[in-house]
Amino acid sequence: MSKDVETIAHATRPVEPPILETNEKLAIHEVDGALAFLRNEVDASIADLDEKELVRRIDFRIMPLLFGVYVLQYIDKSLINYANVMGLSKDTNMSAADFSYLATFFYVTFAVFQPVHAYLMQKFPTAKYLAVNVVLWGVILAVHSSCHNFSGLIVVRLLLGVFEASSAPCLILITGMWYKREEQPLRVAIWYLGVGAGTIVGALASFGFQHYTDKSFKSWQIMFLVFGIVTAAWGIVVFLILPDSPMASRFNHNEKVFAIERLRENRTGIENKTFKREQLSETMLDPRTWLIVVIVIAGNVPTGACGTYSSTLIKGFGYTPKQSALLNIPSGAISMIAVLSASWYAGKFNNRGYGIVALLLPGVLGGGLMAFLPKSDKAGKLAGIYLTQVFGPNLSMMYSWAAANYAGHTKKISVNATILFAYGASNIIGPLTFTGYTAPDYIPAKVAIMACLSLGIVTALVLRYWYFWENKRRDRVAAAEGYVHVPDAEFMDLTDKQNPEFRYAL
Repeated sequence: MSKDVETIAHATRPVEPPILETNEKLAIHEVDGALAFLRNEVDASIADLDEKELVRRIDFRIMPLLFGVYVLQYIDKSLINYANVMGLSKDTNMSAADFSYLATFFYVTFAVFQPVHAYLMQKFPTAKYLAVNVVLWGVILAVHSSCHNFSGLIVVRLLLGVFEASSAPCLILITGMWYKREEQPLRVAIWYLGVGAGTIVGALASFGFQHYTDKSFKSWQIMFLVFGIVTAAWGIVVFLILPDSPMASRFNHNEKVFAIERLRENRTGIENKTFKREQLSETMLDPRTWLIVVIVIAGNVPTGACGTYSSTLIKGFGYTPKQSALLNIPSGAISMIAVLSASWYAGKFNNRGYGIVALLLPGVLGGGLMAFLPKSDKAGKLAGIYLTQVFGPNLSMMYSWAAANYAGHTKKISVNATILFAYGASNIIGPLTFTGYTAPDYIPAKVAIMACLSLGIVTALVLRYWYFWENKRRDRVAAAEGYVHVPDAEFMDLTDKQNPEFRYAL
């Protein structure tokens, strides 16, 4: 056994129960919370439990709540898109440039507060932390209805970004607490379907609210108020029902143990409440983290642009505001089909990298159709808009890829924060490509879509090959040195770099 492996073996050697009893605080500090829980549950009998039935029960208790959160977070941040074609800019005396900046302000605080949420969600119960933020952003969304000028809208958009920034990192972490690596892509896809569902619901809501014509209270104000109330109510439901971890769930004694034991093969742990600076440093110094950043930014600059301007672009093709709202509905359906297809492929064949490439390729074509078809070809340009909805779910694939390939609790929340910071940055850049002087065709923005997606494709292939090469290298080292499994190494809060048994998902 090499010196490095001996070091890991020593670090991961399980602490005997008597030591845990006399120094329980130290043990919990150094290991995953799941291991501390299992040491107190030694009498659990799980041999007769049906894993498929348990997973179905987990799905029933967890996934609807996560899906609801993601539907609402997408609708709530995108209502500004629908409000713009409902008269928001006119009623608040905003120019086209003002609206572009307004769309950007949300993502400024969304990106900046990612490290803050990463730290706080490790200190507080994860589900409760998520729920409080959902309630707070619901309140802020309702306050949008009282804004009558650009300055007021700036303030509420900044605050909305602060609280919505918590949603995705919490959902990624919760998914990793409950599901095996091969189960994660589909589960992330299920709650990420909220993007497509949110697009459909938002478009229908916009169409419906446009039939409200009272002059005293504008239709877009009613829309913000209604969705704000609904979101706050859903946050309360999440607070009351969603468990913070398998250890704190309402499953019975044996089911809790089984829910934890079946995740050993992930080698990523479940929960640790101690922030470890060395794991943060390891995340930031890993070149693969920065390849992920490139993929996220390149794949989501176009998403930020299209998400904010889809209704405006469709209206620019010559459709009325009501028609523009309805023509957004197929975008949501296409997004849902794309994320389910790519996630099924990734989970079944362990090929997240190829799944990302498959999502990005149609977007290159879509950008080309929007940019270079003649103005008279409305159907072709509309098809381009719909093709750009295929690449949107690439973020879902990045969530599950990172969840599978980063171990150690602090390292997991650190990479989640990094991904979401990059996503926020991409959405700051995206709307700014739609400059006022290029309206209504926005040709530079459409060319930028093609260039960014091409960069994302190349980078995803490079990262996948790197993971493949590293797995082969670890196999060779283990075979040459005769590595022997260390009991409970899966729950010792080791990082993927520290654990020689860890293999990366491709």
